[in-house]
Amino acid sequence: MTLPADNHVHTQCSWDAVEGSMRRSCERAVEFGLPAIAFTDHADFTRWTTPDTAAEDPSARTIGAHAHSGWLDVDDYRRHLDRCRWEFPDLRILSGVETGEPHLFKDEVAGLLATTRFDRVLGSLHALESGGDVVYLRTLFRTGDPEALLRDYLAETVRMIETAGGFQVLAHVDYPIRFWPARAGAFEAARFEEEYREVLRALARSGRVLEVNTGGPQLVAEIVRWWYLEGGTAVSFGSDAHVPWLVGNNFDLAAAMVESCGFRPGRDPLDFWRR
Repeated sequence: MTLPADNHVHTQCSWDAVEGSMRRSCERAVEFGLPAIAFTDHADFTRWTTPDTAAEDPSARTIGAHAHSGWLDVDDYRRHLDRCRWEFPDLRILSGVETGEPHLFKDEVAGLLATTRFDRVLGSLHALESGGDVVYLRTLFRTGDPEALLRDYLAETVRMIETAGGFQVLAHVDYPIRFWPARAGAFEAARFEEEYREVLRALARSGRVLEVNTGGPQLVAEIVRWWYLEGGTAVSFGSDAHVPWLVGNNFDLAAAMVESCGFRPGRDPLDFWRR
């Protein structure tokens, strides 16, 4: 089976990837037989929590715990990228960035993209506005109504697609499933079909690409099928690895699932998979 490029990988340049390593991620990609890898480190402008909050809640993601801020240090990132391209000449290595909540930080994201060219630009939603603040999803799912939160998340994703520029790939539309609580029972995508399909319709209208992310607890084939039915033209694959040993994780399963939904590899290994 042809494995796709991993278009969503984090390194030591991401504020939340304490064990990340661009070099070791390249080694893993070569070992795994991936045709290419894209390093899409975080450019986050949302301060989800403060260090004192993290002391009370160790699982909270805190800007400042590893990197000095959520801003991507582009110069440092480029140094590591150039070094890896020199060390791994047979591996196609793409530049990239994951922009968090880009519709809430239009000027910041536009400023970053105006000064630096990236091969892959992801748009992500990790948090929702709540109580006058922007709150990380894991925190909200601890005590909130999971069904209402998921519907709010999908509605906000539509808003992000329709109002934010710059990004070409919608990352992990199934992100909330990572925090789905046991008290809510097994997650069933069909219960949220119309909300998901509204996201996918907006994404198709925008001409963007849907990511199949293997970093979550399950691969949701229904979402990819709905993407095909709503006119989606292309799929990207991302492990969302924050540690080198998860690069390309479950790509064989993801590729088989995406192919069964009607998408095929392109002629060039760098291509997105298309219908």
